[in-house]
Amino acid sequence: MNILLLNPNIRTDITDLMLQVGRAAAAPGTSLIPCTAPRGVPYIATRAEAQIGGAVALEMLAERNGSFDAAIIAAFGDPGLFAARELFDVPVIGLAEAAMLTACMAGRRFAIVTFAQALGPWYEECVRMHGLMERCAGIHMLDGSFKQISDVQHEKEELLVELALRAVEENEADVLIFAGAPLSGLAARVAHRIPVPVVDQVIAAVKQAEALLALKMRKATAGTFRRPAAKPTTGLSEALAARLEHRDG
Repeated sequence: MNILLLNPNIRTDITDLMLQVGRAAAAPGTSLIPCTAPRGVPYIATRAEAQIGGAVALEMLAERNGSFDAAIIAAFGDPGLFAARELFDVPVIGLAEAAMLTACMAGRRFAIVTFAQALGPWYEECVRMHGLMERCAGIHMLDGSFKQISDVQHEKEELLVELALRAVEENEADVLIFAGAPLSGLAARVAHRIPVPVVDQVIAAVKQAEALLALKMRKATAGTFRRPAAKPTTGLSEALAARLEHRDG
């Protein structure tokens, strides 16, 4: 099975990090196909950036449509997830949704730990979007700057572990999620220091994609995630316009 690992941010080094983590966990026969946004921001932290990243993600999916069996939108916050799930015929998995649903199977409530204050409001809205606020014990964010986004998990490792321990002690979190693509792989390195299960967002997404493909569920032709009726467009990328206008076969 071919799974598209779609990073809606512009950092290829972050894509490479997620690819390394995902490949180590993928089942035999699973191929991860990496792709990085051609334009946008280094990492998504605001509502505006999420809208931009989601639109770019739809273009990237349309351009590669037919070359993959499932796709992962590899940014915690899941920009463009529901739109992609509506528009395309294959399973589309969000990094955040996969991590949170996996966490829900390991405990009653999960906590999210991340590396920047700016991410908090967007992540909270993501939790609400997925209907999981009652299962969320809190969102914990570091306060302060970092040197390089690609190295933030190493630079801030001790502070991130401290936040995780506080979430367990003060919020009674049963499961921890280190959130944000730059933190991919951190869970495996520090899990032995945290007294509850820790979910890696990329591994959860890869395994959820494999599970959905194994279930062989059809694309909806009714309900809210059926493909929208054809509509004329102007000024969109050719691949996305063809998808919206039903000219892509």
